[in-house]
Amino acid sequence: MKMDHDPSLWAAFVAWVASHHPQLYAFGLSVAIAVVRVIYGNGGWRQMALEGALCGLATLTLVPLLAYFGLPDSMATFVGGAVGFMGVEKLREYADRIIGKKIEKV
Repeated sequence: MKMDHDPSLWAAFVAWVASHHPQLYAFGLSVAIAVVRVIYGNGGWRQMALEGALCGLATLTLVPLLAYFGLPDSMATFVGGAVGFMGVEKLREYADRIIGKKIEKV
């Protein structure tokens, strides 16, 4: 049976999108900002695709921290925009610095 003939499948898809819209919006915003940032910096197609994908995936890993810290889902937009704007290299620098401080304390 085709997907367009089964209304329950569409209802399930719409319900899934509705329940995950903060994460999906943050992912899309992160990818879009990263792509525009690479274009602005005269990057190539490969860099644009990889930077966008990596920023989007990094955003998806950071969004669950909002619930951990008791922040609202609407902050996912900020996380997506910040990740896309900073890029994966800057995120990696911050992560290395934070992890390095934690390791030095141990």
